Amino acid sequence: MYLKNAAIYLIIYAFLSGCSKKVTYQYVSKSAGPKREFRAVWVATIDNIDWPSRKGLSSETQQQEFRTMLDRQKSYGMNAVLVQVRAAADAFYARGQEPWSEWLTGAQGRAPEPFYDPMIFMIHEAHQRNMEFHAWLNMNRGAHKASKSIIQDHLINTRPEWFLTYGGYKLFNLGIPEVRDYITEIVLNIVRNYDVDGIHFDDYFYPYTIANEKLRDEDTFRKYKGNFRNIEDWRRNNVDLVIKSISDGMRQIKPKVKFGISPVGVWRNASVDPSGSQTAGGQTSYDNLYADTKKWVQNGWIDYIAPQIYFSFEFGKVPYKVLADWWTKHNYDRHLYIGHAAYRVKAGSNEVGWEKANQIPRQVKYNRSKPQITGSIYFSAKPLSKNELSVVDSLRSLYYYPALPPAMPWKDNIPPNAPENVQAQKVRGTSVLISWDAPAILPKDGEEPSAFIVYRFDKDEKINLDNTSKILGIVRNEGMLSFSDKTYEQGQAYVYVVTSLDRLSNESQMSNIVNVK
Repeated sequence: MYLKNAAIYLIIYAFLSGCSKKVTYQYVSKSAGPKREFRAVWVATIDNIDWPSRKGLSSETQQQEFRTMLDRQKSYGMNAVLVQVRAAADAFYARGQEPWSEWLTGAQGRAPEPFYDPMIFMIHEAHQRNMEFHAWLNMNRGAHKASKSIIQDHLINTRPEWFLTYGGYKLFNLGIPEVRDYITEIVLNIVRNYDVDGIHFDDYFYPYTIANEKLRDEDTFRKYKGNFRNIEDWRRNNVDLVIKSISDGMRQIKPKVKFGISPVGVWRNASVDPSGSQTAGGQTSYDNLYADTKKWVQNGWIDYIAPQIYFSFEFGKVPYKVLADWWTKHNYDRHLYIGHAAYRVKAGSNEVGWEKANQIPRQVKYNRSKPQITGSIYFSAKPLSKNELSVVDSLRSLYYYPALPPAMPWKDNIPPNAPENVQAQKVRGTSVLISWDAPAILPKDGEEPSAFIVYRFDKDEKINLDNTSKILGIVRNEGMLSFSDKTYEQGQAYVYVVTSLDRLSNESQMSNIVNVK
C-alpha cells in the first residue's frame, strides 16, 4: 500500500508495532522517477547463492524458482537481470564447450533432467517481463574450493599448465596467450548462440591478495614478458588484452550487445596515485586485481561500468559519496551504474550505516542527483527477497513507475518508426482496448521494434513522454498488438498515444493521438 502522507504511514506502523519499538521502515514517497534508469539484480549461481536454491532440482522446479524470482524483481521495479552463467569454468547453458555446472544439476557434466537449455529459458522469461538479460561470467576461476565434483576431462586436468593454485582455487593463468584466447572464445560463443542483451564480468581478474601467499606466475612472466620490466604492469596488460579482444569480437559479431564490467569499487587510492579517489580501500582494482578499469571505460572498450560501492555513507575509509563522486568524473561518456550491497542491510548490523533503513534509498536518491549515474545493480537476489529493514518496500516506491534502460548512442542512435493506426475502444464501459499496427516502413538500420509503450494523458493535459507516471504499459512486439486499460474511469476523457522501442531502447516519435470520452 502506498500512502501519500509518510507521516500517516509511520504513525500507523508505530501503533501496530508497539510504541516502545523503534520504527525502522524508511518510507519513500512515490513520484515519477527518471525516464531512463538501469535497475538490475545480480543472480549468483556459485554455490547456489541465489539460484537454483540447491543442487540437483528437477528442471521444472528450477524453472519455477526462476520465474518466481523474476516476478519478485519485476515487482520491485527492476528492468534487467544479470545471471551468472559461468561460475567456475562451467556452464548454465547447453551450447558451449565447458561442462554443465554442478550447482545446476548436482554433478559437474550432468545435463538437466528432463533436458532443457537454461539460458534460452531464462532469456525468454526475462524478455517476457520486459527485462534485459545480461550473461554474467566469472573470468578467472577454473575450480572453486566449494566444488564437490570435477569431471575427468575438465581443463584443470587436461590442461593443468593453464592454471595457478591460489587461496584454495584453481585460477586461469591470464599470462598465457592460449588462455586469453580460450576465455575470449567462451564469451563470443555465447554472443553468437544466444539472444543476450549484454555480457557482464564481475570483479575477479587476478585474485584478491591473500596475506603470506604468493601468486606463482613468475615463470609465465619470464616466458611472455616481452618489453615489460615488471610483473605488475605485465599482469595488467594481460587483462587489458582479454577485455579488448572480447570487446572487438562482440562488435564484429553482434554490435548491439552490451559489454559491462562490475569492478571492486576503488580503482586506486589517492595516497598512491593523485588521480585516484580520496579513499583508503584495502584492495583496489588496479593494484591488487591488476584491472585498469578506468582505462577500459576511457578507451571505450566497455559500454557500462558498475563499481561495487558496497560501503555506507558513514564508512570512514571508503565513504559512499566520495567514491560515487569520483566515478562521476571518470565515466568518460559511458554508462555508470552503481553496485549496491543489499546483502549488508540488516537490523542491528555492526557494520556502520547498514543498520539504517534509509541507507539504500539514500544511495539511490544520491545517484539520481548526479546525471552521470544512470542506474543501480543490487547484490543479490536472495538478500533482497528477505526485505531486511523493508528495503524492497523502499525500492518499490522509488521504482514505482517504469523506466527504460538508458540508450547507448555509440551503439545505436537510430530510433524506430512510430506505430500506426492506433485505435481505442471501450469494452463494456469498464476498460479501454488500445490497438495499433507496427510501422510499415523500417528505419535505415532495418531494425523492427522490439516493444511498444502505451501512454495515457488526461484530456487537456500537455503530452509529455518524459513523464513516466503516464506510462500504462510496455508491450512486446509479439502477436496481437494491443493493451487493455483497466484503470479507465467511467465518464473521464483520456488521450492515448503509443511509441515504438528498439532493442537498445531508442524510442520513436509518438503515434497518432486517440481521444476517448
